[in-house]
Amino acid sequence: MANKTFAVLTSGGDAPGMNACIRAIYLTAASLNIHLIGFLHGYNGLLKSDYIRLNNHNTKGIIAIGGTLLKSARCVEFNQPENLLKAANNLQALNIDCLIVIGGNGSLSGLYELKKIWFGQVIGIPGTIDNDLFGSDYTIGYQTAIDTAVDAIDKLRDTAEAFERIFLVEVMGRNAGFIALSCALASASEQALTPELVTDPHAELESIIAHVETVRQIEGQCSMIIVIAENLWPGGVTDLATTLTEQIGLECRPCTLGHIQRGGRPVAFDRILASKLGCFAVQQAAAGEDNLMVGEINQIMVTTDLATAVSHQKPLDTFMINMQQNIFEVYHG
Repeated sequence: MANKTFAVLTSGGDAPGMNACIRAIYLTAASLNIHLIGFLHGYNGLLKSDYIRLNNHNTKGIIAIGGTLLKSARCVEFNQPENLLKAANNLQALNIDCLIVIGGNGSLSGLYELKKIWFGQVIGIPGTIDNDLFGSDYTIGYQTAIDTAVDAIDKLRDTAEAFERIFLVEVMGRNAGFIALSCALASASEQALTPELVTDPHAELESIIAHVETVRQIEGQCSMIIVIAENLWPGGVTDLATTLTEQIGLECRPCTLGHIQRGGRPVAFDRILASKLGCFAVQQAAAGEDNLMVGEINQIMVTTDLATAVSHQKPLDTFMINMQQNIFEVYHG
């Protein structure tokens, strides 16, 4: 593999564990005598040919640090034909043999479009707290985001109990309910609302009210935690809290956890997953594989072609749905 040069970038929303992945990519590339550069600020760095050379010095100790050494950004203009061509030309000018992108659905969709006009290899790595990429059981950052959100919800429970209030907690997830469902289960929340389970939010309002009233009949005047995925409710969680307060006569407080879920030191699970995916990505590229996303399913390292990874919807765990909706929410306590 002498004289080969790979490039890596992190794109879109940051996810705890991205640094661990960058480190693994560097160490694996070095073991194969492959040079590695990192474009800064996602696809923006690729368009500007703004990069650094990765080495032992700048990758040392980053496994425990959140965010991303290479910085990240969204680049909405990247998919424009003239910018895709510019990116391809920049890669060619730098003699890049393979571009590795760590990011979510939008980032890997951009990589898929780039592959259509660039002769080099492309490998995607699922790095997003949303866990919504098809082709891997888990994505980098998801487990850390859950731990962060559950810790916050546990604290909200204390004040909810003190005032016997209902707290509506909005968590991230883009257009998927993985974080919301997992957080609801882990925090013993009374209800979870996700895009996969709520197709008509306004029609769901009666069901939410009925659920609140049922819990209050069983437990009396009590606190409740309802976890809601972002982008689910028209007007947001604040609008829903106002509506419920008016409808049921019990104070409902909205709480949007927001970007706190994307920060912090990655938990061990994400450090290990990121390291495995980074190493596997370089190995696949070194073996000549191309136009794919690496992942892990049932503790086995796998690959999925990029077109499939970005176009297929990843389903929620049906067993978890049944537990939350048909057992824990119905027989709460």
